[in-house]
Amino acid sequence: MSQMPQPTALSRCPVCEEPLEAGDRFCGACGYDLSAVPAPPQDSPDDATITMNGTSARPPAAAASVEWPVAPEVDSSDMPAPMHRATDIRGTDSGGSELPHPHPDLESAGAHEPGPARPGTAPASGARPPAPQSPTAPPAPQGPGTPAPGARPPGGRLPGGQLPGTQAPVGQVSGGQLPEAQAPAAAAGAPTPAGGPSGGQGHGAEPSGVRFDRPSEPDEYPLAPPAAEAPAAGSGAAGAPADPRTADLASPSAGTKLCVACRSGRVDDDGYCENCGHAQPRERDHMEQELGAVAAVSDRGLRHHRNEDAFAISSTALPDGSPAVVAIVCDGVSSATRPDEASLAASNAANEALLAALPRGTHPQQAMHDAIVAAADAVNALADASTAQGEHAPHVNAPACTLVGAVVTTALLVVGWVGDSRAYWVPVDRSSPPARLTEDDSWAAQMVAAGLMNEAEAYADERAHAITGWLGADAYELEPHTASFKPDRPGVVVVCTDGLWNYAEAAEDMAEVVPLDAAERPLHSAQVLVGHALDGGGHDNVTVAVLPFPAPPQGAGSA
Repeated sequence: MSQMPQPTALSRCPVCEEPLEAGDRFCGACGYDLSAVPAPPQDSPDDATITMNGTSARPPAAAASVEWPVAPEVDSSDMPAPMHRATDIRGTDSGGSELPHPHPDLESAGAHEPGPARPGTAPASGARPPAPQSPTAPPAPQGPGTPAPGARPPGGRLPGGQLPGTQAPVGQVSGGQLPEAQAPAAAAGAPTPAGGPSGGQGHGAEPSGVRFDRPSEPDEYPLAPPAAEAPAAGSGAAGAPADPRTADLASPSAGTKLCVACRSGRVDDDGYCENCGHAQPRERDHMEQELGAVAAVSDRGLRHHRNEDAFAISSTALPDGSPAVVAIVCDGVSSATRPDEASLAASNAANEALLAALPRGTHPQQAMHDAIVAAADAVNALADASTAQGEHAPHVNAPACTLVGAVVTTALLVVGWVGDSRAYWVPVDRSSPPARLTEDDSWAAQMVAAGLMNEAEAYADERAHAITGWLGADAYELEPHTASFKPDRPGVVVVCTDGLWNYAEAAEDMAEVVPLDAAERPLHSAQVLVGHALDGGGHDNVTVAVLPFPAPPQGAGSA
């Protein structure tokens, strides 16, 4: 007899997730036949698995290796089939060890060999009490295969199948044997707590949910030492491979530059690693140099992609044997082509001109003027035909830069400049006033000199830093500025680009940044000043040289 399909009690369609109403046979959205959905399985207390760690229960382990006994069918006398207990079936635990099996001598008595009973619990009737142990008996010898007293048995289970860290339920003894009062409930198929009969394991499957038979794991895992260490030099040991973490890198061949990132690839002429492609830092991104009486530091800054500043420092001797210290700082004009080449050429040319003129007895102020002219010639030589003539290529500017320099002797201080790079005087005795030794070749300085604006208004204008003088083939007219001073007290001369004085413009502001021991530690002072500019934002390249005055008596030399 055919039957009508029965509606299913579903809240949503299993295909399109459309909400359903009670008694629907078909989905109103997709038309799916709801009667084809199988009825949800009934929960069985015997098969239920409680998950306590928030994860889904694992399916029971495959039991293909266990040969399950087949119960014979009920005969005509309606006698029930013989009952098989779980302990009659051999199996293994999660560690691969064989599960506890009843002793053959106990089979006839119908009882299993119990484990130690929980304190305060009477042993089951018919169970063999544990043999008393003498408190003075020596411990059994421990062999390679003998577990230590209190150690966990194989598989992580205690005798009788009880999991470590658990206790048998009240009224239940170890070994999984129930007292007579609870035997009917167990025979009726009522669920038993974990660690109950048959060693806490049913049908040969591992318990799901929270595991109590696993050893505790540490919070941190220490790194394992190297498997083999390289033999010490001269030890004569051979065959042990060297630890790659401590082995020295292979020495590159002469003239080969290795990548700073992978330390194995060769750097090509374009500044990129041939192995990993990492762009190598340019040598001019950060430069430091120190002589006995002068030091300089230059940094790319935090916003520019390259360092367009350059410096040159040196020392020499005057005809009378007294020392003379030289510092030249140049700032490439970013709107021009190849500004980094212009600043480097100008600083080198000016330094060489001073080192040639001062030992001959040329007055330091005249030597500074001639050095600026030599620097201008060096920058002009960088321009080609297309950049030297603006009418042919108005969109291309010739290489250009600014320059500021200082010469310090035992009694004289000379400065020279073109552009907006500056020189400051900071006395050792900070009670004396500091001073700015140069005037900018800039739009703002011209407005102040003409009386059209005060200094605050001029430097607040967006055109304030537009320079009106520079070194380059397209400069309007070269006008080197020089000045001589005879300080009556010791101090330091700070020669810098606008990448520094933008963050300490006034002489008083610069004096606050210069360390008190600048005359004794010029390199440290230059590093502090560059750091001040970087902390302020580092919007431009930063270059600074620090020269103590008077020049200390020392041997002549150059760098």
